[in-house]
Amino acid sequence: MSQRFPPLLAGARDSLPMLVGAAPFGVIFGTLAIASGIPAWATLALSALVFAGSSQFIAVSLISSGTALPVIWLTTFVVNLRHALYSATLLPYARHLPARWRWSLAFWLTDETFAVVEHQLRQQDNEFDGAWYWLGSSLAMYGNWQLWTIIGVLLGQSVPGLADLGLDFAMVATFAAIVAPQLKKRPVLVAALLAGVVALLARELPFKLGLMLAALAGVAGGVLAERLAATGKPEMKEMA
Repeated sequence: MSQRFPPLLAGARDSLPMLVGAAPFGVIFGTLAIASGIPAWATLALSALVFAGSSQFIAVSLISSGTALPVIWLTTFVVNLRHALYSATLLPYARHLPARWRWSLAFWLTDETFAVVEHQLRQQDNEFDGAWYWLGSSLAMYGNWQLWTIIGVLLGQSVPGLADLGLDFAMVATFAAIVAPQLKKRPVLVAALLAGVVALLARELPFKLGLMLAALAGVAGGVLAERLAATGKPEMKEMA
């Protein structure tokens, strides 16, 4: 077991910049949820059981506006469809793992962990060490998110107006850092551009439906571009 600690710790260490970026994100989620009238236990349960920051923010926004549950479920489902692209990318590195590993790593897969792990696994020779590296990043991100959600809940209960300080800018900065290095891949670029255009055109739709449509369009465009690239069509190959 001790020989697995180095890659486990390496995964957590390499995720440190993402942990720092996600910290204000977790705080602002906790404060916004409390400000929206969601009980502290339900806020903590969202982070523990859903563990998907963007979907949690959207859910809080929809809950506070009195949106029907089916709309909330559908919206958060579509927003998280981007994980289908992550899973397809990481499948070659996970198909050899036992089911208990695949289920666990799938639950803990986030944007930040994908950004860290995908880069490492492309250069990893030892497949099982790669799995421990992946686990280290996953556990670090999960523990970090729970910690800062708790802090956000406590602050939201004791410091009125904290949610208005603009801490949510950390979310934008973190996602920009994740997406930017990936844009050299044409399927990712297609997904980003298509989602951006749809989000802009549909921004006036109620119940955050514009965001849902943008996520769906981005995922569909990315998957299509990825399939075209797999067929070997020159126009869909990764850009140099």
